[in-house]
Amino acid sequence: MKAALSRRVMQGLSVQTVIDVGASTGSWSKMAQEFISDAIYLLIEANSFHESKLVEFKKQNPKVEYLLAAAGDYVGELYFDAQDPFGGTASHEVIHTSDITVQVTTIDAQVKEKGLKPPFLMKLDTHGFEIPILRGAEETLKNTKLVIIEAYNFKLTQDCLQFWELCDHMKKKGFQPIDICDPMHRPKDQSFWQMDIFFIPNSSREFKSNKYN
Repeated sequence: MKAALSRRVMQGLSVQTVIDVGASTGSWSKMAQEFISDAIYLLIEANSFHESKLVEFKKQNPKVEYLLAAAGDYVGELYFDAQDPFGGTASHEVIHTSDITVQVTTIDAQVKEKGLKPPFLMKLDTHGFEIPILRGAEETLKNTKLVIIEAYNFKLTQDCLQFWELCDHMKKKGFQPIDICDPMHRPKDQSFWQMDIFFIPNSSREFKSNKYN
């Protein structure tokens, strides 16, 4: 992840706001600050298990805000599987016996409410709930320079997009893959499980050339 993010910064990536969805303890944002130190960071996390770590991270970083809620396609409430603190999944309907009700908001609503400034970087670590989150970020995406999404080779949920479907969806949203990192293989059979995909706007200069050198 560090190498991939460094490559984007070396190619001129400059953002004013980083939106970290599925922020967990804030470890990803802490890492990103090594490369993007001047931006405002908004961390969105649905699982209250991580709140003490987020409070600590915010105290140490004046440019960090956090929100204890899920991100989705409306403002209100939805269900969240909180059994695994590092693997929770949001859903519009009850799926697991461990599902709890949590607050949900949209990225667009938070950008407007908090007066967050573009250009944006958006990171999603959301275990199959990417489409509702992207649906709730239509306006923000118009001013986003980089979207990093944890993508999967298997369908984690009924509505989860596998990585090639996600690439097609993002192409329709105006973004194409420019990098990948951290491929993971599941232990039981060493099958490719997931990776992080870096998406940048279709209009980016990188796509002006199809030459290797």
